[in-house]
Amino acid sequence: QVQLVESGGGLVEPGESLTLSCAASGLTFNAYHLGWYRQAPGKQREMVAEITSNGSTTFADSVKDRFTISRDNAAKTVTLQMNNLKSEDTAVYYCNVQTPNRIRNFWGQGTQVTVSS
Repeated sequence: QVQLVESGGGLVEPGESLTLSCAASGLTFNAYHLGWYRQAPGKQREMVAEITSNGSTTFADSVKDRFTISRDNAAKTVTLQMNNLKSEDTAVYYCNVQTPNRIRNFWGQGTQVTVSS
């Protein structure tokens, strides 16, 4: 079965950086679309960044020019590099994998990111 394991969350101060990683197993990794979502307390889960199977990327407006997403198909990992973090980036971040036809989604367990001084 598909398994996604996230790592890299933590507590940082505003302006600092953090890197989230997600290791996948149980799927033909290079054929899937990968993404990171987040959910802050009292808010709906939202897409943060996506990288498709052919490497195209999409970012939420709130993180453009601060976050980057990359994938390593050999290692079956997807990484979210977060720079210049702001307090409003505080949330639980979830790794997401979509089947090529975008019908099925798989989720990681989530990792907490807290940005606070």
